[in-house]
Amino acid sequence: MLKTRLASSFLALVLASGVSAADLDLSDMSDADRAAFGEQVRAYLLENPQVIMEAVQVLEDRQAAEQAQGDVALIENNAEAIFNDGYSWVGGNPEGDVTIVEFFDYRCGFCRRAHPEVAELLELDGNIRYVAKELPILGENSVISSRFALAVREVAGDEAYKAAKEALIVLNGDLDDTVLQRLANTLGLDADAVIAAMDSPDVTEQLANTRALAQALQINGTPSFVMGDQLIRGYVPLEAMQEIVADARQER
Repeated sequence: MLKTRLASSFLALVLASGVSAADLDLSDMSDADRAAFGEQVRAYLLENPQVIMEAVQVLEDRQAAEQAQGDVALIENNAEAIFNDGYSWVGGNPEGDVTIVEFFDYRCGFCRRAHPEVAELLELDGNIRYVAKELPILGENSVISSRFALAVREVAGDEAYKAAKEALIVLNGDLDDTVLQRLANTLGLDADAVIAAMDSPDVTEQLANTRALAQALQINGTPSFVMGDQLIRGYVPLEAMQEIVADARQER
């Protein structure tokens, strides 16, 4: 990977210096010219090693800008499914002027790290609409957790789902029927009804739709966020989220 990035960066550096593509065609050079060219390049880089990292940084910045532009298009093309799918739980301020969408997995360590910071952001700001997207990708316990949470909402509504979400994000250990029964009872729910609903068509369809949306958005890990016109794949600390929200408001 590093070799590829260095080669691409050096090529960009040479092109930026005014050398034409034809001049870089080593197949058109004699062996002597090719050797001389290689020695000149080597000598220059040995004398100016910082140029390599500068070129790498330029390349990475360019790639990041291209990725961001591509993400804008992905968000625009999937906006309805992202922001208004009709089934994802909405928290925070449902009438907020900025929407944050989070794709999460209850067994994801970074999701657990992000959870209190997202909650603090919503509390401190008061004008953010939050959309929860269940994306269980880390194994059987992740899938069981999401199915349980969505079944709770199907059986007992939004407030019960919120309570289940808060409990599941800190729950450790394997989730068998005994644990699920105990958790449902702790939440004051009909455990048998919740467990029966875990395999309902609606729950299965919601998980399938969210997974398909994640694939369309090129999301391969959790947590991932959509904030305004930005798609952020990975953990974001509170201060950075506040800055992104502020930028989103300025762009409105």
